[in-house]
Amino acid sequence: MILFIKHIEIEGPETLGSFFVEQGFPLQIVNLQDGDILPEDLRGIDAVIALGGPMNVYEEDRYPFLKEEDIFLKKVLAGQVPFLGICLGAQLLAKASGGRVVRSLKEEIGWFDIGFTPGGRKDPLFEGIPEPWEVFQWHGDMAEPLGGEVILASSARCPVQAFRVGTNAYGLQFHAEITDKSIRDWSADFSRDKQPEREAMLEHYDRVKDGFLRNGGRLCANFLKVMRAK
Repeated sequence: MILFIKHIEIEGPETLGSFFVEQGFPLQIVNLQDGDILPEDLRGIDAVIALGGPMNVYEEDRYPFLKEEDIFLKKVLAGQVPFLGICLGAQLLAKASGGRVVRSLKEEIGWFDIGFTPGGRKDPLFEGIPEPWEVFQWHGDMAEPLGGEVILASSARCPVQAFRVGTNAYGLQFHAEITDKSIRDWSADFSRDKQPEREAMLEHYDRVKDGFLRNGGRLCANFLKVMRAK
């Protein structure tokens, strides 16, 4: 079973969920904003995937569920359950493993290239994915690992785009799971003067869709291999 942790209704499993359903895995989706409770027992969980959200990891007073998630992720790491954190999920992984979350050098909203570090080029999670890899971004903060983590991907605007904790816990600052629906939902409250940016992001998705989904599928398949290598 794949446990997905949601922090807001409009950020869901998207193509990650579709992949694991096609592979025959049941999904359990815990929506923390709706008051869902994280499981106490990790048995039967093949992997945990923490998704994005507009909140910041240091806003625990405003979002008390972030405290519970921090405790839960520490248990996931201690139990060596395969983990994938996306955007906010990556920042929560950094915090749970002893790192920090800081402001990125520049905010990223839209399509940007990332490149792999020497460690990233050798890591099984990115096997078969060419670089530079154009991915979708929506963040102002970034993870800052402070322990024995391995930084796997970087960019000029955000030097920590992906990292690994241990052998099977990964944080991705970027989004490889989105669809055009994601872009529409996330940008729905754009003001009138930002509508050209919204349309540009959607038009760009249409242009890069085939390659973007292909590489996202490779990432999913590679993470499944990581899970099975546990």
